[in-house]
Amino acid sequence: MTPRALLEEVTARWVADPDSDVVWAGDHEGRWGIRMRQQARDFTTVWFDVGERTLGYEAYVIPAPAHNRQEVFRQCLVRNRSGWRVHFALDSEGGIYLRGRTPVATVEAAELDAIVGAIYEAIEVSFRSLIAAGSMREKKP
Repeated sequence: MTPRALLEEVTARWVADPDSDVVWAGDHEGRWGIRMRQQARDFTTVWFDVGERTLGYEAYVIPAPAHNRQEVFRQCLVRNRSGWRVHFALDSEGGIYLRGRTPVATVEAAELDAIVGAIYEAIEVSFRSLIAAGSMREKKP
């Protein structure tokens, strides 16, 4: 089975499972995505890109911080030290994403579960503190 076919099969199973937090899976502009419920925020969408050698994945976390950018970025870098399936990254406008890649040869149902679980956990653990830090004005000396 191709990695894309496996991805479609596994995510369809998640959507069909009433105990799963995944509520949508489908193709959008050539990328495969899932949408899952979260406790820290309503939903997170995870996008998968299946390439010849790697499966890439990403999830939007927060927009570019309006304030206290240094603290928000510091928190992301500290969290990057402990994660290995996903890491925090910036887009060209300063928005924060979770991103990762894995070789297509390792793509199995259990690995997909682990990837989505890592994204879910990273958002649950970091979302509120990143929003709080990015909303606070920096103290002037």
